[in-house]
Amino acid sequence: MPKKVLIVDDEVNIVISLEFLLKQAGYELAIARDGEEALVQVGAFQPDLVLLDIMMPRLNGFEVCQRIRENPAWQAIKVIMLTAKGREVEMTKGLHLGADAYVIKPFSTKELIAQIRQQLGIRN
Repeated sequence: MPKKVLIVDDEVNIVISLEFLLKQAGYELAIARDGEEALVQVGAFQPDLVLLDIMMPRLNGFEVCQRIRENPAWQAIKVIMLTAKGREVEMTKGLHLGADAYVIKPFSTKELIAQIRQQLGIRN
């Protein structure tokens, strides 16, 4: 059974490229385009991992990450922040709120897939 990944990003081009990349890698996908939709999708889709942008409408990625971590039913979900916000203060905040990893845009697709596999405990 394929692992489930929720892509949370409001940039259409990023979503399209991530969708292609992750489908090729064999993941089952769902997409959310804002923070509120992300929380609905986490409950409905029950992903193994969330790729989470920070700058989004309605709720930002920091708020979404915090709410995921506050819900006991969602504790096993891995969260990778995937964002252009690359300053140390933002990285520290994301990790402090419970993100498992922090990847800065633009990103290497090879490195992103490796990070996803690592977070999901998938060995080569």
